[in-house]
Amino acid sequence: MSLHQQPLVSVIIPTYNRPDYLKQAIASAVQQTYQNIEIIVSDNCSPENPQGIVESFGDSRIRFWRHQQNVGMIANQQHAFKMAQGKYVASLHDDDMWNQDFLAKLVPPLEENPGLILAFCDQYIIDANGRINYIGTEENTRGYQRDKLTAGIHQPFSKIGLIDKSIPTAASCVIRNHVIDWDSIPPEVAGMWDLYLTYLCCISGRGAYYYPERLTRYRAHEQTDTMLSGSRDVEAKIRKAKSEMFCYQVFMEDARLQEFRTHFQQKWLEANTTLGIGLLRSEQIAAARPYFWQALKKQKFNLRTLAALTLSFTPRIFANKLIGVSK
Repeated sequence: MSLHQQPLVSVIIPTYNRPDYLKQAIASAVQQTYQNIEIIVSDNCSPENPQGIVESFGDSRIRFWRHQQNVGMIANQQHAFKMAQGKYVASLHDDDMWNQDFLAKLVPPLEENPGLILAFCDQYIIDANGRINYIGTEENTRGYQRDKLTAGIHQPFSKIGLIDKSIPTAASCVIRNHVIDWDSIPPEVAGMWDLYLTYLCCISGRGAYYYPERLTRYRAHEQTDTMLSGSRDVEAKIRKAKSEMFCYQVFMEDARLQEFRTHFQQKWLEANTTLGIGLLRSEQIAAARPYFWQALKKQKFNLRTLAALTLSFTPRIFANKLIGVSK
């Protein structure tokens, strides 16, 4: 495909306060062997303006936008998507990187098959310093069932997208633009925006293409939301649980996804319990209980929920020890 035949691909890089990583992310976009791209860097009002970093590349394909105040992660991401003029869009986190042939391998299947909405690949897991974590990489591939996934077209792809979560929509995926209405992604999805985007792609009636190679590098480090939603950051845990409850409620109620309703309900119940535990840990006991009751109403003998509900009635001094609240 010569350059003037190549359709334009919009590379979306939302960023906040990660100058060193951002430089590496932009470099990996600039160095793509697929040349017909625009790179949209949308800065969410970082304390240190990254405009200098962007300009240091001296590449006319880069467009830079800086919000005057912090608009939140999802609004920044959506704003960048809405700026995209390409036939295809691909999201690149400001702390991740692409191999040089990422776009060159994922765009052609979409060009050959107008009935496809997205193409995706596998990924390497790298550490804070950019070194490949081979054990983590294998675990990631297996955890998201990509080791069992056949190459080529999947249609429908609701199971691989929403149950197995095989499609890394935010990091290793090229999407046909102008099929998705970016305004239809509600703010409540927050950190789960990529799963919700996968959902919108699934219900479009189009297919997905899997390219079974690791063409991107996903950085697992201390500041990712996934890491923060563990035991160390109760607020992140509460945020994530609320996002999950919202998404699974939507999926549960969608008639097109009825065959997976039980699964979505299960995930929704788990999120209720997680939210309750998060609230307990931040000592909002009265606020936590309704989520446990809600979960138990649907699933009477869930031990995790029962244990958490019991803790909510336990004297604080013992309960804090048990759920790890340090005073």
